[in-house]
Amino acid sequence: MSKTVVIYHSGYGHTKTVAEHVARGADAQIIAIDANGDITEADWATLNAADAIILGAPTYMGNVSWQFKKFADATSKIWFTRGWQDKVFGGFTNSASPNGDKQVALITLQTLASQHGGIWVSLGVPPSNTKAATSDDPNNLGGSVGLLARSPADAGADEVHQGDLVTAERYGKRVAEIAARLK
Repeated sequence: MSKTVVIYHSGYGHTKTVAEHVARGADAQIIAIDANGDITEADWATLNAADAIILGAPTYMGNVSWQFKKFADATSKIWFTRGWQDKVFGGFTNSASPNGDKQVALITLQTLASQHGGIWVSLGVPPSNTKAATSDDPNNLGGSVGLLARSPADAGADEVHQGDLVTAERYGKRVAEIAARLK
């Protein structure tokens, strides 16, 4: 059994909902980055002890939120000692638009994992890209690098598309299973 941790920032609660589903699929502990971009010393210890880390952030203005970026910058102390070398990583992002430059946010997460010497896990779910496909279908946004989720701007945090939540659970499970295989 591997120890998986989901760490995320959520500005309005939508990304938190996605994070909870990823964590459910991975049977993972969850850490929220606060509104100031900080986590506790105990949270850092939890991340350092993890076999797998799943990173999550909303896509704001074509990239991750500044709070997540502050967290990412703070990992440089760990990078310097190669503390997360060979950990398994995954990532997800959420925004109001079907695209909204989510790929840039995912590449930011993937780059952070790669800078740490991590092993990135792709989504592994084929896209639902037929005329009959709806937002209730898994991977309806057609991601491959990681999980893409959409929460319309006028929707509450409890209205994240069902297909995205199903995909979130599957992705969490995939990351945890790959970490267990490599452990």
